[in-house]
Amino acid sequence: MRIADKMQYNQVQKNISKNRTDMADLQNQAATQRRINKPSDDPLATTRVLASRTEEKTNAQFVKNINQAKSFLEFSDQSLSELTELLVRAKELAISQSNDASANAQSRAMTAKEIEQIYNQAVQIGNRKLGERYIFSGFKTQTMPFNISGEYAGDDGDLKVQTQKDQFLAVNLPGSKIFMGKGFEVDGMIRPGQITPQSIDDLEGIKQREMESKELYEEDQDSKILLRGPASAGSPNQVGDKDPTNGDTGVNIFQVIKGLEISLKTNDKAGIQSAMDLIDQSVSQVVLGRSEVGSRIMAINGSQDSLQKAIVDNKIVASQLEDADVFKLVSDINKTDAALKATLDTSGKMIQPSLLDFLR
Repeated sequence: MRIADKMQYNQVQKNISKNRTDMADLQNQAATQRRINKPSDDPLATTRVLASRTEEKTNAQFVKNINQAKSFLEFSDQSLSELTELLVRAKELAISQSNDASANAQSRAMTAKEIEQIYNQAVQIGNRKLGERYIFSGFKTQTMPFNISGEYAGDDGDLKVQTQKDQFLAVNLPGSKIFMGKGFEVDGMIRPGQITPQSIDDLEGIKQREMESKELYEEDQDSKILLRGPASAGSPNQVGDKDPTNGDTGVNIFQVIKGLEISLKTNDKAGIQSAMDLIDQSVSQVVLGRSEVGSRIMAINGSQDSLQKAIVDNKIVASQLEDADVFKLVSDINKTDAALKATLDTSGKMIQPSLLDFLR
């Protein structure tokens, strides 16, 4: 086959162009430190890298959700801790004023002033805000949950955030549960001295046992402990029975504190003594709420650890697919540079003869 001059020129141009293209690609990889700079470099690896980046962005958003939820829960736990301290202080005052040996009408009237302050502080705790949101008002985060009378203006909604794929976690405890004892039995939370239903089918048996317990109370009228609440609170209530105003088995903490205050002001020793047991139930109710908050914080910490590990793993996978091998890259640049120089040298020799050289 005859090799024409045009074929030689085309071959030289093709080789030089290829070597310069390879050198440009290697220099681009060296500048970006990435093996893949456009999808055509490695389509399959590009698909995997894009999927890894999408998952990384999703996990980063989950981490933000978790940090926000963790702040909400930790602030709720701090508020409930302060509420527990207030109830413990109220119990101490009730004990000190529960008998005539260490107290009298004047000391009880003075103690009632401190109980009144405890009541106001409890209302303030119920109206705590994190940023612009009330933490104990359910879904109504822009509505103040409690007024000075202890009436609840929020709802029973649970604010849920997504912590992982298809996994949501409630970050709040409605004030109706913590401060008014609503829904504790329905939630399946274990309450001291009370029977907790294991399933809906157990409710009938529990009602029967409650009736039997009520009959035992009726046999011994002297052993009943009555709740002395404010005049607007409804009829008296036994410890462990349902609240007469809302029909729940929990304790209305505001009514308990207000009842103790009224008993102190009226010098009612029996009311003060009965309030001590109700304060114990109030403390147990708050502690149960704190335990639920603590379990949620533990769940959030576990999710956060797994997400951090997933983010690191995604970065490793993307780096393995996308990043360039520096040592191999330098070697390829040197090899391609040598090939380009050799191509230019040999090409110069091939295209050096002119038309006059062939006529000689």
